[in-house]
Amino acid sequence: MTIATPLRRTPLHDAHVKAGARLVPFAGWEMPVLYTGVIDEHLAVRKRCGLFDVSHMGEISVRGPEALEFLQFVTCNDVSRLVPGRAQYSGLMLPNAGFVDDLLVYQLAERDYLLVVNASNSDKDFAYLQEHAARFDTEVRDDSPLWGQIALQGPRATAILGPLASSDPSALRYYGFAFLEVAGVRCLTSRTGYTGEDGYELYVPAADAERVWYALLGAGERHGLVPVGLGARDTLRLEAKMALYGNDIDDTTTPIEADLAWIVKLGKGEFIGRDVLEAQAAAGPTRKLVGFRMNGRVPARHGYPAHLHGAQVGTVTSGTYAPYLALNIGLAFLPENLWAAGSRFDVEVRGRMEPAEVVPTPFYKRER
Repeated sequence: MTIATPLRRTPLHDAHVKAGARLVPFAGWEMPVLYTGVIDEHLAVRKRCGLFDVSHMGEISVRGPEALEFLQFVTCNDVSRLVPGRAQYSGLMLPNAGFVDDLLVYQLAERDYLLVVNASNSDKDFAYLQEHAARFDTEVRDDSPLWGQIALQGPRATAILGPLASSDPSALRYYGFAFLEVAGVRCLTSRTGYTGEDGYELYVPAADAERVWYALLGAGERHGLVPVGLGARDTLRLEAKMALYGNDIDDTTTPIEADLAWIVKLGKGEFIGRDVLEAQAAAGPTRKLVGFRMNGRVPARHGYPAHLHGAQVGTVTSGTYAPYLALNIGLAFLPENLWAAGSRFDVEVRGRMEPAEVVPTPFYKRER
């Protein structure tokens, strides 16, 4: 008899229950998928602002004399370009140049870094990092239980956060961060997000997460701030063409295939998977992740086959109705003859062929 593992709960679980959120299992956690509705929450983020509980994400500390050399070896981006107060998006690499995970790397101080990884991969990532850290003078520690994480996303994010913060958050550049007092709580405040909007991600001591959550909701009430669940988080990230691990990228896809060649820095020296990426960069990939729209009323979904002239040529990795664009959009791995905008193919939807067209990405780009 198999005994089910109890779902983990974030420090904000009680707040979601009080707000009437619909809670669902996600990556071993009990998380809010929606509060009022995916479309309403999606549009609130695009037009006003939304508040997300992302405390299920993993936080891993890397520090020590060879912390930089270690991170250079296991990730594909160039960590040496960071300075304290800056972060970068990167990939944790396998020898085949597939993704162990995609992640954010924060430089807190010299030889002191914070990695933020996906909830579904947190334990796996930590074990992988520990394995490779053995050859470096560095310490790897899973600090996930110490943190709550709150994302404030949307065009009114700065107006909401500013009065609560100890200094002006608008001074932070994109992918910049600082330790600010927010509602009296010291938070790592990062100008990053997963929605395509301006906004901030706040790393809060777990015991203080509710205090910051309610302070933001209170300050944001007159700005139309609403809590937002995982449902709208997914539609927002897809409109912005931000990859989802397990759908668009995994241990069989390389950054170059996933249209993420910009995070691959071959000139930085040796790193895991570099030889594969160097060969792929020279020859060109045989498939690439591209964006498309459905030319009918039927949405595409993850796993649906893509066809050209009756033969399968690829697979949909993500697909949904995009509330702000009012279109059915998706991502798919397709061969080179279908990479150009305007290329047409079919998506097999429950046995029927539905027309689709490759379009430029990101599907949505905010006005600056």
